[in-house]
Amino acid sequence: MGIGDKIQNKAQEVSGKTKESVGDATDNHKLQAEGAKDQAEAKAKQAGEHVKDAAKDAKDGLTDK
Repeated sequence: MGIGDKIQNKAQEVSGKTKESVGDATDNHKLQAEGAKDQAEAKAKQAGEHVKDAAKDAKDGLTDK
């Protein structure tokens, strides 16, 4: 994944935290849930990126030897 994807995913996570906080402050359960969902999606995407990065690093390590 490119740096642009990583930035987008982090932005989605921050946006989700903001939505959840605003939902907490305004007692808006729908906004709280939407914020939590956005955070979960972003974290899942980030986990996938970490797996891909680790696989690439392992592959690069094998070809360097």
